[in-house]
Amino acid sequence: MIMKRQLSKIFILGLMMLTLSLVSTEAYSQCAMCRATVESNVGTGSTDSDSQVGAGLNTGILYLMLIPYVLVGTVGFLWYKSSQKKKAARTA
Repeated sequence: MIMKRQLSKIFILGLMMLTLSLVSTEAYSQCAMCRATVESNVGTGSTDSDSQVGAGLNTGILYLMLIPYVLVGTVGFLWYKSSQKKKAARTA
């Protein structure tokens, strides 16, 4: 019964990962407000410094997007480890 439950969890996780990989958008893009702000500050011409500012903005957006996922993943991992220790203590 335990093995069947673990297999179903792995199957659901794999299905979710497959779905997320198939339904993806380009992650290296800007929001409309950020892009408008950069364009108004840098100017209308396209120079090397403009592309560097845009690349820096994209990196900053990705960094800000990543932090909540890292925090939730860390809490989930610690919760999982704690539950495994409790389960081991109950069976012993």
